Amino acid sequence: MRNRQFATGALALGVILFVDVLRVWLPGIITIFGQAASTPAELMGAFALAWFVLALAAPVLVGRLGAGPVTVTAGVVLAVARLALTAAPGGRIQLWLATAGLLAGLVWLSATATTTARPVPGLALGLAANAAGHALLDTQDLVWRGGWAGWLGSVALVALYLTALASRTATPHGSDPPGAPTGPAATAGSGDVASPYASGRAAGAGGVRAWLLAGPALLLAGMLALSPALARTGTSYLVSGDGVAGSPLWGLVPLPVAVAGFLLAALTRPAGGPARAVGPVALLAGAVLFALDRGDLLVPAMLLAAVGLGACLALAGAGTLDRPGEAGDDRRRGYAAAVGMLVFALGAVGYYSAYDLGYPNAAVPVSVALLVAVVAGTTRPASRTAGRPVPVRTAVALTALALLTPVVADGVPVASNRGGPPERLTVVAYNVRMGFGLDGRFDLSGLAGIVSRQRPDVVLLSEVDRGWLLNGGHDTLDLLADRLDMPYVFAPAADPVWGDAVLSRWPMTGPRTLPLPAVGAPTGAQALAVTLDLGDGVRTAVVSTHLQPPPGEGPVVQARAVADFAVGYAAGRPLVVGGDLNTEPGDEAFGEFTRVGLVDALAAARPLGTSPADDPRNQIDHVFVSPGLTAAGAVAPRGTASDHLPVAVTVTLPPR
Repeated sequence: MRNRQFATGALALGVILFVDVLRVWLPGIITIFGQAASTPAELMGAFALAWFVLALAAPVLVGRLGAGPVTVTAGVVLAVARLALTAAPGGRIQLWLATAGLLAGLVWLSATATTTARPVPGLALGLAANAAGHALLDTQDLVWRGGWAGWLGSVALVALYLTALASRTATPHGSDPPGAPTGPAATAGSGDVASPYASGRAAGAGGVRAWLLAGPALLLAGMLALSPALARTGTSYLVSGDGVAGSPLWGLVPLPVAVAGFLLAALTRPAGGPARAVGPVALLAGAVLFALDRGDLLVPAMLLAAVGLGACLALAGAGTLDRPGEAGDDRRRGYAAAVGMLVFALGAVGYYSAYDLGYPNAAVPVSVALLVAVVAGTTRPASRTAGRPVPVRTAVALTALALLTPVVADGVPVASNRGGPPERLTVVAYNVRMGFGLDGRFDLSGLAGIVSRQRPDVVLLSEVDRGWLLNGGHDTLDLLADRLDMPYVFAPAADPVWGDAVLSRWPMTGPRTLPLPAVGAPTGAQALAVTLDLGDGVRTAVVSTHLQPPPGEGPVVQARAVADFAVGYAAGRPLVVGGDLNTEPGDEAFGEFTRVGLVDALAAARPLGTSPADDPRNQIDHVFVSPGLTAAGAVAPRGTASDHLPVAVTVTLPPR
């Protein structure tokens, strides 16, 4: 029993380290291997998938060298790579360190599978603890935090994992030798969380199916079911409604509920009879709601998916072997783990590459959820349908742990307008590339620093990511808003967690979003309009947008739509329009804004290059104002916290 507990702990801690590495490696595909959207999506996808295909050889390696040496070696490499990433300077070094950690993690997982027939407790605890830890860190990983706190947390996590790994391998046969009993006699009086798998028969088939679902479960947990960033984004939509999201009042409230539901469903003996279908149906329902691309459905989608995913893992792990004692179960489990992680890679790459290749991606989470549901729902249940569930003390402890996840009540600090409206506003427009700098590091400090030095009143952000797994699952907008101490309004473009935002020191009212025609562009686009209430009845309209040009053309159609929308929304009030417009002064798309009477606020400072950030030769980030406003002091401050430079300008309001 003691060895099984060490095995569960080692698997859970290993999952946490592995997900940490994935959160560095996945965005590295775009920000380091891919170069400013010039690297073909097919090439990036091939690079990503190649490592998962290579890991299919892991069971062969185990067969030749033995499970123990392979597990320990791969586990140590995973731990070292994870620790090294804390010190990585970015660039190619970071990418290859993360790739080494990825491959080591894949081999470790497959090797662990060969000696572990009951993986669900370790997998479930690892996924839940990782989600809770990410929430405690406010969705910013220890890897990116640096400083003594980042190092202390990283060293402690690695030390715990290596201790558990060493303890697990200190006794012969690991945790679950093939053919080991899994019935009540194996767990009686132990309080072991593996009790849902009580059966007098070998657990080979159940183990194979559970390991096959490890990769899909990791994908669905990170994309949907256990994502702290998605929880916060979902609550922010519930605050604002009308297709836009505001600074949330309830922060991460859905996450502890999702984590608790997931744990209890995963670690409790699954029901028999027709009730077995509840988990698969709940998972599919959550995936379908998520695929509808509606912000107000994110919270119910997350909660349904969390409980459904936990129940499906429990079903898959509770299966029995049709031919007990059959040789080869260990290798089949190893291949199942490797194939499951290949499903993870195909799902992750397939979902996000749709924005480059132009096919609909809503079917990806639904298809993966359907796979999980079918594998879990068709698992042959153990011969004994009755059995002891997880002990009450264990269930209570796990639920309490989940509920300790902080419920952040985000404040909405705004400047007082009781003294009357200001005479001028400083506006900053910035394409933040999901928070990743030119070196491929998640650089919130760099972004916040370059913006705050301009002392802005209004900030218009493009390429804002609020939870994409491919970018690490961060809520970049909320993290940046906290550092700038400014509330925000967010509008979706590609999907509910990727789009544009307005941050303001003054109260914002009347938000509206206009989806823009795609006209062949790979990523969706929109225009977000808000009204600044400056006091004494003075109001100024602000529009944030990010135009997406179709291949080989300018964004003329979108520019015309934004210009007309902005002028109509302002209805004669002072107006500011800005963002990454992907057009140069003098281009036809640029002329659409001047056609409606708007003035180039950066004209006096031209030429004013903004892209790429390390060699700004393209003038594609702009601010336009209505004729009654006077612009001065336009700059594009240098920095490499994004692949664009921000533009800043001070606008003097008309006299009252």
